[in-house]
Formats: sequence, C-alpha cells, structure tokens
Amino acid sequence: MDGIIMRQERHEAYMKRKLRELEDEEYRKLAQEGEIDPDDYSATINKVLGLANEDVEGLHISEQSYGNSWKQRGGVGAFMMLARKWDRLEKQVSEQSYDVFQAAAYDGREEGILDDIRDLRRYLFLVEAEVRMQQGENTNNGQLELEVG
Repeated sequence: MDGIIMRQERHEAYMKRKLRELEDEEYRKLAQEGEIDPDDYSATINKVLGLANEDVEGLHISEQSYGNSWKQRGGVGAFMMLARKWDRLEKQVSEQSYDVFQAAAYDGREEGILDDIRDLRRYLFLVEAEVRMQQGENTNNGQLELEVG
C-alpha cells in the first residue's frame, strides 16, 4: 500500500513539472536534443495544455465581470448559448466547404473563427463543470480516487 502512495506522489510531482506549456521554439530544441521522449507530451498536446491554461485564466477574468450569467436561464439557456456559438462556426466554415483549417486561414479577423472556437470551448468547460458539480462529483483537482484493496 505504501508503495502505491509513493508512486502516486512521484507521479503527481512529475505531472506538476509537465503542466506548463513549452514555447514552440523551446519544444523543437528539446526534441532535436533528444530531451523529448515518448512519455512527454507531443507538440499538439503541449499546445492544448497552453490553451487549457489560457482558458482557465480567461474564464476567471470573465467571471469577475459577468459572474454566472451564462447559466442564468438554466440548462436550456446554456444549451442555446452553445448552439449560437456552433451556428456562427458552421456559417463560417460552410463558406469554405466545411474545411475548418481553410476557414481559419482565410479569416484573419481578431473576432473571427478562432475567437468563436475559443468561446465555444470555454463555454463547454463551464457546462461540463456545472453538470459535474450538480451531480455531486468530487473532481479532486482532476485526479481520480482509486480504492486499492
């Protein structure tokens, strides 16, 4: 039992070290030097980590101004908020034969497709967090509690 706890603590320390996004240049340099191994995040997952961190900060800042207005009208209102964001995305990508990468490359506006993608992702985070909290799930900082026995 103690061995399992020790491994968990070591893994936790490992994950804390990993939970920072490497800059693209830093990542490429480490990969070239052989410092990135299969246990490390890929460049894509490394970017996802950075986006998730930005989302948390962005949501925190927005919450200071808007509070919980996103769920003010209940679950139907929250769903409609998601649907409106999706509708905006669908319109933009339909103009590019549903090629989201082409649509993003074509749309250089600051409030364009990437802004809508970011907003939708953040709203999805909020909705999932609310559902889990309503279900009484103990998220325990994203860690699963495993019963050994």
